[in-house]
Amino acid sequence: MKKIAAILILAALAVAGWLWLGQEPAAPQARITLLDGKTSSLSAWRGKVVLVNFWATTCTTCVSEMPRLTAIYRKYAPQGYDMVAVAMDYDPPGYVQTFVQEKRLPFTVARDDKGEVAQAFGGVRLTPTSFLIDRQGRIVQQYLGAPDFDKFEQTVARLLRASA
Repeated sequence: MKKIAAILILAALAVAGWLWLGQEPAAPQARITLLDGKTSSLSAWRGKVVLVNFWATTCTTCVSEMPRLTAIYRKYAPQGYDMVAVAMDYDPPGYVQTFVQEKRLPFTVARDDKGEVAQAFGGVRLTPTSFLIDRQGRIVQQYLGAPDFDKFEQTVARLLRASA
C-alpha cells in the first residue's frame, strides 16, 4: 500500500511539474498490439486528439466509464478525436475480446501483454489511468480514475478547436 501511495505521489508531482513549467511532455511512441494481433505505433494517431486509456475488465470504474467514453468518442470522432483503450497485461485476453464484442466498443482496443505500453507511460499499474494527447503528440492531461466527464469533454472540444 505504501508503494502505491509513493507511486501516486510521484506521478502527481511529475504532472504538477509539467503543468508548473508549462511544458507538455511528448507522449511515448510505444508499439501496441491490437486485438487482431496486428501491431501499430501510437505515432499513427499523430494529428488527432487522442485518449490513451489503460483499463481492465475486472476494474469496476473502467467498466462503468466505458459508456461515457464511447459517447464522447462518437460525438467527437468526426472532428479528429480518437481513443485507444489499452487492456492491462493481467487482463485475460478472452475477457477483453468478449467485453469489446458485447459492448460494441467503436474505438481501437489493444492488449499490453508484456506491460510495455504501461511502462512507457511511466509504469501505469492502477486502472483506469488515461492520458489525453493533443494533435502534436503532447500529453496535456493525465487522469487517475474516472475523469470529471464534463471538464474532460470541454478539454477535448477546446483541443479540437485550437488545433483544427
